[in-house]
Amino acid sequence: MNDIAAASADIDVPVLLRGAPSSVEFKKLRKRLLRQAREAIADFGMVPDGAGPQARPKWLVCLSGGKDSYTLLAVLIELRWRGLLPVDLLACNLDQAQPGFPEHVLPEFLETNGIEHLIVREDTYSIVTGKIPEHRTYCSLCSRLRRGILYRVAREQGCEAVVLGHHREDILETFFMNLFHGGRLASMPPKLVNDEGDLLVLRPLAYCAEADIAKFAAGMRFPIIPCNLCGSQDGLQREEVKRMLQGWERETPGRLSVMARAMTHARPSHLLDRRLYDFVNLRPLGPEADAEGASGEAEDPCAASLALTARMLAAR
Repeated sequence: MNDIAAASADIDVPVLLRGAPSSVEFKKLRKRLLRQAREAIADFGMVPDGAGPQARPKWLVCLSGGKDSYTLLAVLIELRWRGLLPVDLLACNLDQAQPGFPEHVLPEFLETNGIEHLIVREDTYSIVTGKIPEHRTYCSLCSRLRRGILYRVAREQGCEAVVLGHHREDILETFFMNLFHGGRLASMPPKLVNDEGDLLVLRPLAYCAEADIAKFAAGMRFPIIPCNLCGSQDGLQREEVKRMLQGWERETPGRLSVMARAMTHARPSHLLDRRLYDFVNLRPLGPEADAEGASGEAEDPCAASLALTARMLAAR
């Protein structure tokens, strides 16, 4: 039952998964996304201890109609089907009353696939366009309004968490946005508690690459709905950061993976934040102390120096 290779032929498979491509390449992609999501859920303790058939938390899975949220929903449904996610799932779409929004697409998709869901219609479009000039970015206000509505819906439905489809690149882009424009080292955490302290916000796709998600969504033929509200605005700062990261990945394949790994290895003693590390009271321990004892952390060799040394030795 847990074999993806046999999933498409298994009548017990959720309807959403029955049309999955059977190619070896797609099965590997599917397994990779499942593994990475499962690792993120475990690493950050997204499911409480003791969760099971008798005590199942409920998650509000936010579905926008984009590739990321479709993939999130599919991955969570498969993990639950395989007995790896003891959680009840409620898919939720917030219809923001954008002109031309195909409001029939998501309800039909969810009903056809037998997915428990809720469609909430709130005219945030008029509020955003009424308060923000056309040449300004809508994202900030739109996001705040959307998040507030989803929090309210999660409370009304008895959900423990609001689950979002942000992936690895979203997290990296936010890091550089904060670095360049906010003057701080911060990003989207895979797990946090909202300001009111009564809900979790979870990002199970935190380890997943955007390219993998795009391939998965294309293979599954999800009915993608573009966001014409913010997607039609050119020159957004996030888009500039996205292009920068994509350029780095083209020039040096694998760089984004290394950068994402760096997000999990913070070294407070090698930064400048005095709130995170006690530099004032840092003193040498004496002649007999080793380098590690002086700062509490051994300093790793510079990766660039190691690469340069390797090239020099290879040239010789």
